[in-house]
Amino acid sequence: MASVIILKSPSQIVIMKEANQIVAQTLSMLRDYIKPGVTTLELDKLAEKFARSKGSVPAFKGYRGFPGSLCVSLNEQVVHGIPSKKVVLKEGDILSIDFGVKYKGFFGDAAVTLPVGKIDSAAEKLLNVTRGSLFNGIEQVRVGNRVSDISQAVQNYVEQAGYSVVRQFVGHGIGQSLHEPPEVPNYNRNERSAKLLPGMVIAIEPMVNAGGYEVKVLRDGWTVVTSDKSLSAHFEHSVAVTEDGPLILSYGTES
Repeated sequence: MASVIILKSPSQIVIMKEANQIVAQTLSMLRDYIKPGVTTLELDKLAEKFARSKGSVPAFKGYRGFPGSLCVSLNEQVVHGIPSKKVVLKEGDILSIDFGVKYKGFFGDAAVTLPVGKIDSAAEKLLNVTRGSLFNGIEQVRVGNRVSDISQAVQNYVEQAGYSVVRQFVGHGIGQSLHEPPEVPNYNRNERSAKLLPGMVIAIEPMVNAGGYEVKVLRDGWTVVTSDKSLSAHFEHSVAVTEDGPLILSYGTES
């Protein structure tokens, strides 16, 4: 990534909110379809059709060769799972769905992990902690803070619950490109990080493992899984830095 952080004007942030609301509406729509017997390819097709009906284009499809519109990651899969007619949801699974669109020249990006039917208490706790860590990080999106304040807030919340944050993959700036500077790690790298300025827009996305933080990429070149096969959850919002505090552009993906 280049190191130049691109600040957005108020009118550009309005467009980015529109883009992110399409993402939020898509993820909300998918909730009704996430049930035992459904394939992840069916979800992918639903998401693409819905996004296009709103005048947007799926952001991930074709990105660096990714074949789907949705990233659908099941149980021990962390991120970047490929939609497939062979992957059928089962009662008790947890499914992370990450979705992005391009709309009027700007990108939106958000993710949520959802239960398939009834899940056990351990999986429920993982989802709650991961969601909580996201909002703990968002609380730090204040003018004058640094990216590392977000990272530290996420890490503290997760580790106090006895879980670990994935270190190999990070959040990112977002705007007219899907991935822009700065990187937004979910742990403190103990290095000087970018100061938060009005007009910055960042995608904060904790990836939290029930076991260790180590991950590996499967032979398909995309799907990331926990090395110890422990469950993983992923939540993400695109957030603008404003003088009044954090503005969650993709709000609506959370219940």
